[in-house]
Amino acid sequence: MWFKRIELCFSLLFIASYFTNKYVLSILKFTYPTLFQGWQTIVGTLLLQIVWKLGWLELRSSFLWSAKISWLPGALLFVGSIYAGSRALSKLPIPFFFMLQSTSEVLATVTLKMTNKEKLSCTKIGSTVMIFTASAILLLNIHKNESDSFFWAVIHVTCAGGYKVFQKLKSCSLSEMEQQYLSYLYSMALLVCAAYPSGDAFDVLTFPFLSSYQFHSGCCASGILGVSLKFLSVKLKNCVSKVRYGAWILLTKVLATCLSLAAFEILLNIPTSCCLVLGMLGEALLIYTSISESDINE
Repeated sequence: MWFKRIELCFSLLFIASYFTNKYVLSILKFTYPTLFQGWQTIVGTLLLQIVWKLGWLELRSSFLWSAKISWLPGALLFVGSIYAGSRALSKLPIPFFFMLQSTSEVLATVTLKMTNKEKLSCTKIGSTVMIFTASAILLLNIHKNESDSFFWAVIHVTCAGGYKVFQKLKSCSLSEMEQQYLSYLYSMALLVCAAYPSGDAFDVLTFPFLSSYQFHSGCCASGILGVSLKFLSVKLKNCVSKVRYGAWILLTKVLATCLSLAAFEILLNIPTSCCLVLGMLGEALLIYTSISESDINE
C-alpha cells in the first residue's frame, strides 16, 4: 500500500509538472528559456538546500566539494538538455516530447552497452529499432513543419542522452540527489549569467502576462513541482525494482498523453500517430525484455 501511494503521487506530480511547464511555455508563451530554466534551477537549489539543512535529505558536503570541478562536463550537458528541452516543449506537443525522452534513454542505454562491450538480445535490439524508427520519422515530420523545433529537439535528445551516460560513467561516489544538486547549482549560475547576453533579461519586460497571477502561480508551481518530482522519483527507484519503475513511467506517460489531447490543442496526423504508438510499443517491449532477463538471472 505504501509503494502504491508513492507511485500514485509520482504520477500526479509527473503529469502536473509537464502540464504546468507546457502551460507557461505554450499557452502564456513565455519563451525566455534562460529565465524560465534559471528560475527552476534557483528554486531547485534552494529547496534541496532547505531539506538538507532540515535533515530530510542526506547530502555529503565533503563529496560535493571534491566533485565540483569533475562534475562540470555533466553540468554543461544538463544545462544544454533543459535549455533545449524548454525550447522544444514550447513548440512541440507533450506526446512528441515524451518520445524524445524515450529516445534519449535508449541512446544512453545503447551507448553504455557498447562502451562496456555487452551484447544486446534480439528483443532488446528490436525494441531499440522500433523506438529509433518512430523517433526518426517523428523528427522528419517536425522538420517538415518547423525546422526550429527540429533543431532544439535534436539538441535536447543529444544532451539528455549524454548526461545520462556521464552519470553512469562518472567514477565518483555521488548519490543521485547529490548529482542533481550540483547540476542545479551549476545551471543556476550559468543560466543567470546567460540571461543578459541572450537578451532575455530585456525582452521579458515586453512579456504581456508579466504581472498576471496565472504567470506567477505557473512559474512558482513549475519550480516546486520539478524538484519534488525528482525527489520522489529517486525515492520510488529505491522502493521498487528497476523494471517496475520503468513500467510505471510508461503507464504514466500513456495517461499523460491521453490527458494532454484534451488539455492542449494537438494536431495529429496518421504518420505522427503511428510513431507514437510504435514508440510506446517499443518501450513496452523493452520493459518485457528486462522482465525476462531478470527472470533468467534469478
